[in-house]
Amino acid sequence: MLSIHARQVLAGILLPILIVLTIGIVFIGQVWPSGFSFLRLGVMEKMAPVYAVLTYPQKQVEMWLTDLKGVTDLAAENSRLRQKNHDLQLQIELAQKVATENKRLKSLLHWGTNLKITYVAGQVIRDETGPYLRAVLLDIGQQHSLRLGSIAVDSLGLVGRVSEVGPHVVRILLITDAASRIPVTMASSQGDAIMVGDNSSLPRLLYYSSDYRPLEGEQVETRSQKGIIGGVLIGHVHYSKLGRPVVVPVADMAHLSYIRVFDEGEGVEAPPAEGRVRERVPIQPVSPRYRPSSGWHGLDKFWPFTHTSNG
Repeated sequence: MLSIHARQVLAGILLPILIVLTIGIVFIGQVWPSGFSFLRLGVMEKMAPVYAVLTYPQKQVEMWLTDLKGVTDLAAENSRLRQKNHDLQLQIELAQKVATENKRLKSLLHWGTNLKITYVAGQVIRDETGPYLRAVLLDIGQQHSLRLGSIAVDSLGLVGRVSEVGPHVVRILLITDAASRIPVTMASSQGDAIMVGDNSSLPRLLYYSSDYRPLEGEQVETRSQKGIIGGVLIGHVHYSKLGRPVVVPVADMAHLSYIRVFDEGEGVEAPPAEGRVRERVPIQPVSPRYRPSSGWHGLDKFWPFTHTSNG
């Protein structure tokens, strides 16, 4: 044990000794750099195990934190994969639905095996939609043989019928117009009805049998009649309110661009479109042989518009 005097002397000379030692080390590093570097690396090599022991807890904690973060990321990744799997299932269902619809549309565009049916395609050059009229003008060129009453479709479904024919332009009275009356058939319930426009975006279904009421969501197609091709997709049934079935068209009625007009070669009386549109169909005398049974909802009032030549 050092005496108090010795400790005082040692404390007094320790700082100058350390300063001199530091200056000496710096001087040696400048005079003999390669040897000093070799010595420094040797010391670091000998001290490496000590550094490893001292830094082991820190490295272990960092590893645990990394694993914990990986578990959190794995949970987020599993959640993302589950959502993606759900989206893929929806896409598969949508693809199957589109494939079925595409097959249906292909059959509509080719009209089965009836090679006598021809069509003329044209571009909408004027939209005549207004408060009292729902119609468009279609530029079809010179070479055409269209007649009044020919049906018009876009890429998806029925949009209307020809109401006026000119040398280069035809007028298409849309299915939403108040003067539009089209016989239709429901695909699921197999019931017949008359689709009546009312100048809104959703034409109504009227005069259907009480035994074959339209079902929510079922497809609505045209019914084969004189001058009308049967089986053309129009839209789907929707009940806007209780007892009020309407048709949601599949065609983009608000953005019509290119339209095909089909003609069977037989003309029929076109829906009124020139001048003022008739809001109600005029009542005409009907032969008793064509009067329907009492099971139909008011069909006898407008029965002339449901008289068919081939059912």
